[in-house]
Amino acid sequence: MFTAAAESFLRQARARAPDSPGCPGREIQEDELRRFAARVSALLQGPEASAEAVDGLQRLHLTVAATKYPRKLNGKFVELLQTVLCSPKSPEQIQVLCAAILREMSPCNDLILSCDEIQDTKLLSLVSSILLAQGNKGEVAAVGQRVVQVLERRLPEGQSARFLLPVLANVISLSPESLTEEQINVISKKLADWLRYASIQQGMAQPSGGFFSSLRTKQPAPITEVDGAVATDFFTVLSVAQHYTQDQWLNVQAFSMLRNWLLCYGGKELDTLNPGDRAGGDRCVAPVVPAPARAGRQLPPGERLRDKAFAYCQRLAQQSLRRPLKKDDGDLQKACLIEAVTIMDIICKQDSSYVCRAVSFLRTLHSRICGDATYARALLPIAQFFLNHSKLAAVDSDAIYKHLFTDIPAQLFHNPSLAFEFVQFCKDNSQLFTDSSSIFRQSFPNLFKFLAWNSPPLISEFVDLLPFLLDPGTAIEIFHLLLDLPCLTAALDIQLRAAALPASEKAGADPAGKPASCLEAFRHPRYRSTFQYLLRTRSAPEDAPDSLVPLRQLLASLAGSPRVVQCAETVPVLLELFFRVVAEFADGSLINQLVVLLLRRSDQIYEIPAFKEDVYRVLGSQLAMLCGLRPALVVELSTEILEFSGAVSNIQSKEAIFTHLAWHQAWAVGEFLSVSHDKRCTVEQITRFFETLEAVLFEITQLRPQASTPSCAPRAISVLMATLTKLAARSQDLIPRVSMFLSKMRTFVQSPAVTSVYCEEDLEELLIRATELMNLLKMPSMAQFVFTPPVANTQFQREVNDSLPLALRLVTQLLEPAPGSMPV
Repeated sequence: MFTAAAESFLRQARARAPDSPGCPGREIQEDELRRFAARVSALLQGPEASAEAVDGLQRLHLTVAATKYPRKLNGKFVELLQTVLCSPKSPEQIQVLCAAILREMSPCNDLILSCDEIQDTKLLSLVSSILLAQGNKGEVAAVGQRVVQVLERRLPEGQSARFLLPVLANVISLSPESLTEEQINVISKKLADWLRYASIQQGMAQPSGGFFSSLRTKQPAPITEVDGAVATDFFTVLSVAQHYTQDQWLNVQAFSMLRNWLLCYGGKELDTLNPGDRAGGDRCVAPVVPAPARAGRQLPPGERLRDKAFAYCQRLAQQSLRRPLKKDDGDLQKACLIEAVTIMDIICKQDSSYVCRAVSFLRTLHSRICGDATYARALLPIAQFFLNHSKLAAVDSDAIYKHLFTDIPAQLFHNPSLAFEFVQFCKDNSQLFTDSSSIFRQSFPNLFKFLAWNSPPLISEFVDLLPFLLDPGTAIEIFHLLLDLPCLTAALDIQLRAAALPASEKAGADPAGKPASCLEAFRHPRYRSTFQYLLRTRSAPEDAPDSLVPLRQLLASLAGSPRVVQCAETVPVLLELFFRVVAEFADGSLINQLVVLLLRRSDQIYEIPAFKEDVYRVLGSQLAMLCGLRPALVVELSTEILEFSGAVSNIQSKEAIFTHLAWHQAWAVGEFLSVSHDKRCTVEQITRFFETLEAVLFEITQLRPQASTPSCAPRAISVLMATLTKLAARSQDLIPRVSMFLSKMRTFVQSPAVTSVYCEEDLEELLIRATELMNLLKMPSMAQFVFTPPVANTQFQREVNDSLPLALRLVTQLLEPAPGSMPV
């Protein structure tokens, strides 16, 4: 037990522990450490270990633990610590502290410890912990060999294997290959015995040593269940007693390391068995009945361990359903249930003859716990089991998956630990789900509730999960959901607050009145259907309302909520991923739908300024990508694109849309509105686009920016000029109009109102580009060649397109030769 003074010392030591290896503070601390070690050394070498020595070791351990750089102590002092540790005269507390200090110093070059000759199990445990901390594979193997040697023989009186099982668990975690097959069989046999044959009587209390303590000894009482009933079956980790025997402690420790042991060694002997020799065959038997051993034949150690472990897990699962007398026991029950089902799954993977028994048992278990939200975490390993084995067992597990994906996210999205485990479960099994059940993809609205409430901690998991939720049937709905994700967060907030209201305040709102708050709107008939759609549990495109605009406006009051803002920050990342994945499978029809929706949703984004700008930036770049995938859409969707272009012509009211999105659309028009991309392209279409974009550019160049007047990005102006030039090159009747427009750019860039908004470099670049484009239009044939790609997309043409700025400069040089040069 560390004293308050020792804890204070730890805080002080950490506060003054420098990071830099060469700083003076470190040298001072090392000197202090050496002086302190010297004082402790003197205390340890005294005739008797004193309380002062214990206190000194505690303080030294805290100092070493708080040091942020490799700890170095005098070699003689390290040797002294090892000597004191191994001395049979040393008190146990002194030994534990010496071991703790040596572990903190790992790796240590001055160690001379060895576990080869140690007989005492407590000391072997301490020494082994130091050797394992060195990180040396050879030491790990040596520790494993010695621990197994001690465990396989009968221990002397007073010695217990319980001190060695944690060491063995560390060995198989660090180096499972360090045990031989024979040693694996020895430990498997012992684990099976410890699991199944622990005493069912409580342990005896230690005598107090008083005069009357030996006159009357009570008979040991039987163990009980968590609900207080006398246990009628074998001991498990959920059995209750006032005092525990050594074999009961071994039972608990054996269960704690069982899963890792089975994963490492559980399937090693299966290849040598005949199918008819496996436990249980293909028959379904009643729960908690172990598979009988074959007549006249003893089961191999590994198979016997699986048999005992399976029965143990079944009993444990049944115990976990009892009503506990203590609240803390309820948490332990659920944790043990999760572990038990997980181990049963492992056993069935290693030996399929257990599957039929497990399916029947787990179906019954699921039906008993599915209605209790406190058991929600236990439903995950049950679903995992059926994912792994339902095909072999020929059972329909959709009811289990449907309950899991419908009820749990809707009710418990606000539980952060469950949210992480649930999403991790989906991520780990996403391929299995997509191959075996449509319920997974259809439940994406529910799954996104976890992200809406628990972002950004879950963003990386959803980056991995989203590709498995997307297909041609869900893409459109997921696109809408991603854009409305912050609204979903706000709606979930309102849902939780509404559920917490007193019953007297939950009455329905007046249908004729206007709701005064979001909480009232949640119960108002006018908003009920839109709330229900946003909070739906399954994909339902047919139920989509005409518009969620009223609901977005209603939820605007929550736009500044930290949780909503955090959620909004995750959307751009997922939107980029969405388009990247959809591009891999989308056909022409789906691409067209996405482009139309992208344009329509551009002015229907939740009112968070930074969120809107980030979304517009992503949508703009992805619009260009979609047009590149299917250039013909510019002609096919000319009506929708023209409508969008006209809608954003009021630059002052829609600055963000134009700055981050509309100019990408203008670029796509200039790039792909051509007969070389689509034979259906007409001169009339080119003229309509030209006139619309001309109006947009005219409004920009006629602006006289004041302090409150928005400005347009120079890049957008440059793209508009280039697009108009491209269209004019394809319909040469338009050349005079665009040439006249370009000729006025010098007046625009020299206007005082403009120079007060744009930097000199941007204005110079705009003027250069306008001059280059105007010069190119003086040679219509050259302009048509440069701006109108031929039907055959040759390598030469691609190079010309890639080097368009160079082409413009070459034409300018041809038309405006440098002074003194001779004409060609």
